[in-house]
Amino acid sequence: MHDYLDDDRLWAYLSGLDLSVLPYTFGTHSGWLEACHDLGTAVAAPDCGYYAQQRPCLTYGNSQACGLDTASLSEAVREAYRTRPAWRASAEDRAAERSRVSAVHRDIYHELLG
Repeated sequence: MHDYLDDDRLWAYLSGLDLSVLPYTFGTHSGWLEACHDLGTAVAAPDCGYYAQQRPCLTYGNSQACGLDTASLSEAVREAYRTRPAWRASAEDRAAERSRVSAVHRDIYHELLG
């Protein structure tokens, strides 16, 4: 637990981590994972939801149905230590992604509005 972190302090905190372990047991998307990806901080995400499809990350078992799989979490931490993954978004990657998402939204709106 800690006090509120402004953006600069949060980015510094995330940048200083070797691995960020997401504790989620449900959900589909993580802004924390996005921030880590932008900064090049490795993430271990649970196998529930679609976190592993969101961005490159290590995974481990954790869901409401099955609970925490400590062996797979331990393996994800060891893998992070062994390989030091540094998946990171570039400014060009993010700009291209925004363009693709905008184009898809535009096409959907045009199709719906006729």
